[in-house]
Amino acid sequence: MTLTHDIAGTGPTVVLLHAGVCDRRMWDPQWQPLIDAGHRVVRCDFRGFGETPAATGPYRDDDDVHDLLDTLGLDRVTLVACSYGALIALLVAARWPDRVTDLVLLSPNRLGHEPGPELRAFGAREDELLEAGDIAGATELNVDMWLGPDADDTARQHVREQQRHAFEVQLAADEYPSPDAPADLARIRARSYLVSGAKDVSDFRQIAAELADLLPDATHVELPWAGHLPTMERPAEATDLILAALRR
Repeated sequence: MTLTHDIAGTGPTVVLLHAGVCDRRMWDPQWQPLIDAGHRVVRCDFRGFGETPAATGPYRDDDDVHDLLDTLGLDRVTLVACSYGALIALLVAARWPDRVTDLVLLSPNRLGHEPGPELRAFGAREDELLEAGDIAGATELNVDMWLGPDADDTARQHVREQQRHAFEVQLAADEYPSPDAPADLARIRARSYLVSGAKDVSDFRQIAAELADLLPDATHVELPWAGHLPTMERPAEATDLILAALRR
């Protein structure tokens, strides 16, 4: 199955991978500025998000992204990704290191991280709400958790719409285990630009710092104003940050 996607522009290719609380619409503020800056830009919805249907069998999101690159004939790309999307970007860069030249990772997650108390409490509360059938309550929990204090009402509504849709699609579908595949981050050759938010959960600040020590040619910046979704909290400022990273 080919992931639902958009592609536009000419120049070096940038692929945008969304957070687990959103879908490809989270990149609306960055879409045209990246095109105007001289990039071919691709954004996609993972399975069960946005306009991509839920899975009908075992799958891996990193396989899906790799297959999309093949379908579009994209040999070498920059991956710009947030949160869960950043985890998938790391897997793609590790499994196919010759395909990824640069990584720009915002609030990255990674495999093997042991969640801290705040994340565990959030997960437990989300499970309670979903088991009770309270999709609206679980949606609001995510909006409050993942958007920092600078997010305006428009940003909150966008996340609300995207998260609620994902819950509705995924809860109506069967669950399928993802097959294991090796993904040694030491194989990554891409330059990396890591962004964390001082207002985010401490887990993601820790992960960004760890990755900065692990990945080759890595830069780590922490935004004092940002929560987990800086591209939606201060879109113009985050766009400028991404464009500066791409010009390195």
